[in-house]
Amino acid sequence: MQNRQEKISQVVVTAVQMRDIEDRIFAAGMPVVALMEKVAGLIARRIQEIPPTPLKKGGYILSNTPFLRGSPQAGGSRVGILVGPGHNGGDALVVARELYFRGYEVWIYSPFSKLKELTSQHLQYAQSLGIPIYQTIEQLPDSDLLIDGLFGFGLERNLIDPIASAINQLNELSVPIYSIDLPSGLHTDTGEVLGTAIRATHTFCLGLWKLAFFQDQALEYLGKAELIDFDIPLADVEAVLKDTLRIKRITPATALATLPLPRPPVTHKYKEGHLLLICGSRRYAGGAILTGLGARASGVGMLSIAVPESLKSLLVSHLPEALIVGCPETETGAIAQLQLPEKTDLSSFNAIACGPGLTRDATPIVQEVIESDRPLILDADGLNILAQMGAIATLKKRLGVTVLTPHTGEFQRLFPDVPDAKHDRVQAVQEAAAQSQAIVLLKGARTAIANPQGAVWIIPESTPALARGGSGDVLTGLLGGLLAQAATKQIPVEDIVATAAWWHSQAGIIAAQERTELGVDAFTLTQYLIKVLSN
Repeated sequence: MQNRQEKISQVVVTAVQMRDIEDRIFAAGMPVVALMEKVAGLIARRIQEIPPTPLKKGGYILSNTPFLRGSPQAGGSRVGILVGPGHNGGDALVVARELYFRGYEVWIYSPFSKLKELTSQHLQYAQSLGIPIYQTIEQLPDSDLLIDGLFGFGLERNLIDPIASAINQLNELSVPIYSIDLPSGLHTDTGEVLGTAIRATHTFCLGLWKLAFFQDQALEYLGKAELIDFDIPLADVEAVLKDTLRIKRITPATALATLPLPRPPVTHKYKEGHLLLICGSRRYAGGAILTGLGARASGVGMLSIAVPESLKSLLVSHLPEALIVGCPETETGAIAQLQLPEKTDLSSFNAIACGPGLTRDATPIVQEVIESDRPLILDADGLNILAQMGAIATLKKRLGVTVLTPHTGEFQRLFPDVPDAKHDRVQAVQEAAAQSQAIVLLKGARTAIANPQGAVWIIPESTPALARGGSGDVLTGLLGGLLAQAATKQIPVEDIVATAAWWHSQAGIIAAQERTELGVDAFTLTQYLIKVLSN
């Protein structure tokens, strides 16, 4: 049974859900002032523990700032507190008080004339302690660190001057900024910048993960994000979320638990899944190789790869353990016809993955696999061909499970009537899955997966090192191999898709740590897949 911390780390909520959960806590008797004290104490402790952060300015990395390290009397301990009118500002004021009592030099920026009662009381007490308070941005003294408590979750209106101008000026300072709950100016659900927003170095998300942390458009404002768990009772979370579509953050524990491990002591290759890859063309031979290498890493029991006849010897040299099926090809070097071994047809496979490197000249092949009842992954040219066929109408006729793995451009071609995925990728992937009755994996800095019922799985971290040609081919092969194994073990398809995406991202992260973000080509990526499981 999962422990409480693991369960909490998987939960992702909207602003409305978070407000309802907090209301239940307060209605049960938890005083707002007590919760504020607890949260701010946790934040103050973390601020002192976090090592200095290198800053980027104009493309250059600035030297580390030794703020809050060692004795405050040793210098590097000037902290500016940005205070908003609500309870987020109250949290910031309690942090200010705690740091002040620990000997740090603290000042407060409080530009709002009207504050919530509790926030006003904390400001009054800070003033009584002699902590300097400033109302305008021009008055602010230098600092080694800024704490952003201007606005928390639930902000929906665009910020306007003078606060918008103040935020822009604060962003120009060569000083780390730590945001409480969410960088001020971001929409809690979509991650949209509401006019302007704080560019945080570090963000402390309070209680439960908010949806904005998994929207691509918010990432450049969040900095390094971490959850401050202030012991929300699971019963309150379940009471609010029980009748809603869940948004689940994939953790290492949930991903690893989904893998088809350990294997039974008595088994054989066909019990461990048989995958058919249909990929490659004379022009894009590399796509077939990379997809095959991704499938190899999955541990699938038997791997068959259908490629144009002219690529057969090349594939054999890279994947000698696979059954390479050479197929008749078109004049342009695409697969013209599937020519499977004798006594073998598409029903012989536990899963099929189709698309990388095919070119659109292989349209009849994609049509053929769509008409089969096998679990099917479509990627790359498989998706482009599907878009030409009419994705929604075509997929609704399928008898088997379908997994689509588009990037945003392919997504827009497949689902032109779905709202822009760049604005709210979670809502977009939910609508696409519902319309197509497929499982949709929308690639991005925060990959999102949805099933036709509307449940969503989010991959919480990745690396820009994966923004290279061929990375997606590796994912298709890896996913195909896991899906073929899942078919023999009755593992839910959606969980397998999320696990494959997590595994792929982790391989990229580990590779980038060792080789830098510039040193992770797709072939190198395949060599780090097993390292994820052995770490």
